Amino acid sequence: MPTNDTNWFLRARLKTRQLLLLIALDEERNIHRAAEALNMTQPAASKQLKDLEDMLDVQLFERLPRGMRPTIYGEAMIRHSRMALTSLSHAHDDITALKSGLSGQVNVGAILSPGMVLLPPAIARLKQQAPMLRIGVEVESSNILLERLQRGSLDFLVARILDQEDNRNLEYEELSDEPVCAVARVDHPLRHVSSLQLKDIADAGWILPPKGSILRHRVDMMFHKDGLAPPANVVDTTAILVISSLLQQTDFLHVMPAEVARFYAQVNVLAILPIELPCKMDGFGIITRRLQILSPGAKILQQTIRDVAAQIY
Repeated sequence: MPTNDTNWFLRARLKTRQLLLLIALDEERNIHRAAEALNMTQPAASKQLKDLEDMLDVQLFERLPRGMRPTIYGEAMIRHSRMALTSLSHAHDDITALKSGLSGQVNVGAILSPGMVLLPPAIARLKQQAPMLRIGVEVESSNILLERLQRGSLDFLVARILDQEDNRNLEYEELSDEPVCAVARVDHPLRHVSSLQLKDIADAGWILPPKGSILRHRVDMMFHKDGLAPPANVVDTTAILVISSLLQQTDFLHVMPAEVARFYAQVNVLAILPIELPCKMDGFGIITRRLQILSPGAKILQQTIRDVAAQIY
């Protein structure tokens, strides 16, 4: 058998019965008892095992005077047989869930912008189809969410891949980039200034992410590239409740994702200043663990997120 033949099981017409036989032989260590456990005759069990060994061109079990035991090849096949049968069992559970109206639990993590703008309409749309599906949402920074995804506490993320992360076991599907803009309270004196430039806002008070964050670095570089010193009068925080409250009480400015800013502007909480900032965050997208098997609910939520993202972005 060619070593690179990834579809050998199709040519071998591998049967579920053979997978069950391998597991039964591993448990019973006796061809007669394994055949009885599967309601087969011993000759039929022996033939199925021989067919599989011939196809793989290896011996899967050592024949001993009193029974048999798996070879190293047999142990590998037994392990994958158990995984395949477990996956098939999950498939049945998933189909049952779909037939009963799609129930279960999906846990998704998101960074701020898609957490406010993308996930709510996607969840609202999905809930019309599957009201019994429980959806948990966690909004955090990408590094925290990636840790939780790797631990398995989240099914997938809508976040960004960080350069310093070991992402070899992650799948990433970009949805959009993330431009940012400057915001202030609704009646801020700079709101209606025409031809507003960076030099006009460099000396203002600012609320910015802490030093060391990606966005803070890019804001500082934005001013440096324009020949200006970065803002010195700064409050460092990412707490949205503190930010919104402080903006209402002061003339401070804040930089935030443009989609989030448009949401606040629509409800007349904040105003977007009339200046296009030459600064943006890296793109964000759907992140899953490589080779992860998602539940039907998680798959449908992912597709709904894709559909809504195509409309928004």
